[in-house]
Amino acid sequence: MQSAPAPRIAVVGCGYWGTNHARTFAELGALDAVCDRHPDRAGQLAGVHSVRAMTIEEVLADPEIDGVVLALPPQYHADQAIAVLEAGKHVLVEKPIALSVADARRVVDAASKSGLVAMTGHVLRFHPAFEALEAMIRAGELGAVRYIHSHRVGLGKFHAENDALWDIAPHDLSLILALTGEKPISVRGVGSAMLNRLSDFAHLHLQFASGVRSHVFASRLNPYRERRLTVIGSKAMAVFDDVAPWNQKLAVYRHKLWEDDNGWQSEMVDPDYVDLPDGMPLTRECAHFLDCIRTGEEPRTPVADGLAVIEILSEGTVRHD
Repeated sequence: MQSAPAPRIAVVGCGYWGTNHARTFAELGALDAVCDRHPDRAGQLAGVHSVRAMTIEEVLADPEIDGVVLALPPQYHADQAIAVLEAGKHVLVEKPIALSVADARRVVDAASKSGLVAMTGHVLRFHPAFEALEAMIRAGELGAVRYIHSHRVGLGKFHAENDALWDIAPHDLSLILALTGEKPISVRGVGSAMLNRLSDFAHLHLQFASGVRSHVFASRLNPYRERRLTVIGSKAMAVFDDVAPWNQKLAVYRHKLWEDDNGWQSEMVDPDYVDLPDGMPLTRECAHFLDCIRTGEEPRTPVADGLAVIEILSEGTVRHD
């Protein structure tokens, strides 16, 4: 028996991330069209993959297109996502899905009314190392989670509309919210602008009702790259290091910690590295979007997750006007 044909996908936005989406959906046999406000750019990418170059109006009106990926400057995401849903098409919106809580809520409301698949592009949720970390926490291997901290720093990219917090922190906030399973009850932000009015360095401090605490450090003005998420549990600690080699991306530290008459004592041990299956996170994310279209399954990263991240970003943003 032949499997059902893949849903037909249009990628809107042919910049860096849209090009990656187009390549990935083409590899999955699902790319049908590309679209960009610069017709020559769309035409060039369409030629690479032997698909149609279309305008956004043509994409929305075409009954053969099942789903749309939006990889645009974020100030355009909300209105375009709502237009896609109102046209009766499934949507995958890159992060952030909007630049305000009000616009993000409009997207969530439109998704709820449509009954269609509406997914946020939180790609690291599909990383094999993070999926393994989630499974370990659910199985109790780390014990009770006490603290989560993330560092995502490097040099560039410098956007005109969003600062380091909005550009970089959504990755780690989506991971932290997935691990805690709850929204924070307290958010405090600290930011510093070195080049213009937008923060180049940003810290977020989060507190959750369960007692978990967390902090996020994001910087686009740093001399070295770091992509690290650390989870401190009552039994063990784990580090997801996305800069490390594949066989060292997820490390578990079972350090010994105890209290005696001389106070708290500790003994460090070498980390255990978790074996991970192969698989590119973007490929896994795109395949999940296609599966949700086929089955009607709720996506792992619905637009409501995008709203939850934007609520934190909005509360923690430091203005430099």
